[in-house]
Formats: sequence, C-alpha cells, structure tokens
Amino acid sequence: QEQLMESGGGSVQPGGSLRLSCATSSSRCMGWFRQAPGKEREWVAIFDSASGHRYADSVKGRFTVSKDDAKGTLYLEMNQLKPEDTAMYYCAADPLRGYCGTITGALYNNWGQGTQVTVSS
Repeated sequence: QEQLMESGGGSVQPGGSLRLSCATSSSRCMGWFRQAPGKEREWVAIFDSASGHRYADSVKGRFTVSKDDAKGTLYLEMNQLKPEDTAMYYCAADPLRGYCGTITGALYNNWGQGTQVTVSS
C-alpha cells in the first residue's frame, strides 16, 4: 500500500493562507480531512475528477482542492483562514470500490500521517 505524506502545515494569523500537499500516485478518488483536539474527524474537501470536487460548507469558497498528476501531488489551497480551521489535516485515498467521492472517512483505506495547521493571532 502506498504511503501518503502530507506537508505544508504551519502557523498563520487569521486571514492568512497555506497550501497543503500530499505526495501520492493514487487514483482520482482522494480527500482531505481534519481533526481538531477533542473533536471528531471531519471531511474538508474531496477530489473527484469524474464527478466534481466537493467542499464542506465551512470551507466552501475559501479552500480549493487540486491534483498535479505529473508531480504526483494532491493539494489543498487554504485562504482566509480562521481560528476554527486549526486542526491536524490528513489526506486520504483508495476508498472502497464504488465509494469514490465519499465524504465518509471510514471508507478510505489509505491515510497520511497528518500535518498541523494552527490559525491564531
């Protein structure tokens, strides 16, 4: 199983931007999830080149998911960051067959180790 590896996290002030990267050669069915301390994991953005990308309401209009197949990298461009975006961010790949585009994290078979994003003044 391919190992996913996220990078690009860091600390920024509210209103700032970050771009997360996930090195992968996985399929078109991938996603970004996050988990804040004391909270359940939640989906953020789903990359699905066939059916269209999806975004959680909390990040819609601020975050953009994309993939560079030549570089083998999945990205999450995050703009207008808010303190509530603070979390560990994970990329996920290889959902169960038939579940491409799913927002249910449990259906993904492959996860990275995560990268921390902290938004604070």
